[in-house]
Amino acid sequence: MEKTVIELFAGVGGFRVGLNNIQSFDENGKAIENRNWNFVWANQWEPGTKTQHAYDCYIKRFGNECSNEDISKVNRQSIPNHNLLCGGFPCQDYSVARSLSNEKGIEGKKGVLFWDIADILKIKQTPFFLLENVDRLLKSPSKQRGRDFGIMLRTLHDLGYNVEWRIINAADYGFAQRRRRTFIFGWKRTSNYNKDVYQKDVLSFIYKNGLFAQCFPVEQFDKNRDTVNEIDLLRYLDTVEMTSVFKAKFENSGFMINGSVTTLKTFPIYEDPVTLGQIREEKSGLNKYILSGDKKEKFYYLRGAKKILRHKPNGEPYYYSEGSMSPFDSLDLPGRTMLTSEGSINRSTHIIPDKETGNLRILTPIEAERLQGFPDDWTNTGMPENRRYFMMGNALVTNIINRLEPRLSSIFENEIE
Repeated sequence: MEKTVIELFAGVGGFRVGLNNIQSFDENGKAIENRNWNFVWANQWEPGTKTQHAYDCYIKRFGNECSNEDISKVNRQSIPNHNLLCGGFPCQDYSVARSLSNEKGIEGKKGVLFWDIADILKIKQTPFFLLENVDRLLKSPSKQRGRDFGIMLRTLHDLGYNVEWRIINAADYGFAQRRRRTFIFGWKRTSNYNKDVYQKDVLSFIYKNGLFAQCFPVEQFDKNRDTVNEIDLLRYLDTVEMTSVFKAKFENSGFMINGSVTTLKTFPIYEDPVTLGQIREEKSGLNKYILSGDKKEKFYYLRGAKKILRHKPNGEPYYYSEGSMSPFDSLDLPGRTMLTSEGSINRSTHIIPDKETGNLRILTPIEAERLQGFPDDWTNTGMPENRRYFMMGNALVTNIINRLEPRLSSIFENEIE
């Protein structure tokens, strides 16, 4: 099977960097792609932003295969045929309601990007997909735990897919950031790969034979520790019924086969992570990132313990409390989860000692890129520095995709066109 790919919500190209093992770019700024995944189309559009920095970066590094249009308005038939759809999408409310004719479900909220993914999968009949989302996806919404993920899985079943998922903390497997994300791999039930799934029991796929188990090993099943949870999604008429009544406990690993879900908590086989000290720039002249007296005091306050009197909208008083953090991040540990506010005066911003001076400073944009596994200066395409940090806070750890690639490639090689 040809390794043709589309990348949705592409940002600055994280899936492409990972799949094609991109480590540098040429003198013209074009990415040097070291594998043969053919990205035939991408879409990146940032609503409410006049200057489309992420799109501009994607074009600079890859060329003109990227669309800069609201994905909900893209003509599905105009999207090139492809064999893998990939993308990271926001965690949103996936509730479903009946149409006026009472015949089928419609999305309860507009702008929920999962429905665009589902629509493209339906129209283009994509054989495989690989998606990324925050770890709380499995528990949302808070008042009906698991409903949204259950609706997603049922929707994918109805479209003809089986699915595997895993929450992966990048630092558990040797990478430079403690970032937990849900990865979802799906395949058509008509695929050759699906025949392999049927030849083995589901637990063997979760622990040994599945995509995630082969690339990110876990401790083997322990009957005294591991509780297996089975969920039958087909007992519900449709996703409309699920919206009002469904709730379930989805663990960090699981499979859905023919609408039947097996989920349980797995434990990673830990690998020594890359540390902040190892990704720290060691060159001189980083004075602009060093904290001045005023900024240093603000960070000391933000990272310190506090108890602040506040008032609810009705005037009722309450105390907002935060525990203390270290005044700076340890160079002997991987980075914390990087947010889009990285680099700003914010409690979540990383603070490290400068190699040359020993003074405390924020990360450089290059260090932020290294936390996500991008080549140095990947986002140095003319956008302001604060947007470079934003792009990395929005990105995924490309090393995870890079590590999945060999097994994905072998799956594609075993498919028949």
